[in-house]
Amino acid sequence: MLTSAPSVSLSWVNTVIAGAERQGVAGTALLARAGIREERLADARWPVDDITRLWRAAVDLTGDAAFGLNTGREVGPGSFNVVSFIVLSSATLRSAIAQLQEYQRLISDGGRFQTLAGAQSSWLVYHPQQGSLAFSPHQVEAVLAAAVCFSRWATGCAVQPQRVQFIHAQIGPLAAYTQALGAPVLFDQAFNGLLLDNAVLDRPLPQADAALAQLHRAHAAAQLAALSQPVLLRQRVAEWLVGAVEGSVPGRAEAARQFGLGERAFARRLQEEGVCYGELVDGVRQALACQAVAGGAEPFAHIARRLGFSEASAFNRAFRRWTGRAPGAWRAQAPGRPAARGSPSAPSANAAVPAPPKSSAARRARPRP
Repeated sequence: MLTSAPSVSLSWVNTVIAGAERQGVAGTALLARAGIREERLADARWPVDDITRLWRAAVDLTGDAAFGLNTGREVGPGSFNVVSFIVLSSATLRSAIAQLQEYQRLISDGGRFQTLAGAQSSWLVYHPQQGSLAFSPHQVEAVLAAAVCFSRWATGCAVQPQRVQFIHAQIGPLAAYTQALGAPVLFDQAFNGLLLDNAVLDRPLPQADAALAQLHRAHAAAQLAALSQPVLLRQRVAEWLVGAVEGSVPGRAEAARQFGLGERAFARRLQEEGVCYGELVDGVRQALACQAVAGGAEPFAHIARRLGFSEASAFNRAFRRWTGRAPGAWRAQAPGRPAARGSPSAPSANAAVPAPPKSSAARRARPRP
């Protein structure tokens, strides 16, 4: 059993897309540039590497050297699900930050906040926790700009940090930093953070409501518990394959590297979970093929190439094996009518990828006590 890979909530995804759209970049164009299918917008969380790809694409398409700052400063009270409401109903900004630290995974586990208290002021330090791709500095700038913006929402006044610093070099005009952060900014420092006056941190918040905060925390705790459930390797591999099958199929050795395992250990872990890598590939290809064929817009030859088939005839044979019908006949069936041989009915473009079939050995195995 493995815990889930670092991921971010869809709220951050929507924040990036909205930031690009404000500058005239269509969300569809942004997703295409990042190499991410539109169907992924139905997912509640994204792998942290995918949000990094989205940030990079947004910066490229907008050409905005201050894209992170401009995006972070536009967040609102409802931008980050239940965590937003916990912050707004907390007693003080300091206690709100403590609650943010506790429930931050509901927004993203691609980073964490740390508070370093001093006699007159305290640092709010941000530690990025990237995946296999290095974070764009715009991501870090957006987080600190959003923290300042949220502090202003929570307190109802123009909070101004005493100082802001980043570990990276300056990437945007100084005027953009001043506008988003309202404080002197230093670059190439040892950590990313905001220095806040203790009087600001400990001032009672205007919307403080202990009973409401407790309700929000109970709801957030339930969400956090669900998020912390262990995830099988087979599920993680299937989710990864959905984005990785694009013109070719990753080999088992490549998949093993993706999950930090040797090829033999990777195969053994999957075998312990009752499946082999080839069956996972076949299950994901089947789901993606059915989605694409049901969509009706993409030629079958294009679908075949996109899913890594050497020729259209190989795709047709595989589709008949999956559904009992040729792609054209399967597409022509009435919506909602059961497909042949127990295959799924024509799914919507946002349909979830079904769980891959278990191996024959797993089907024969007796359940363990």
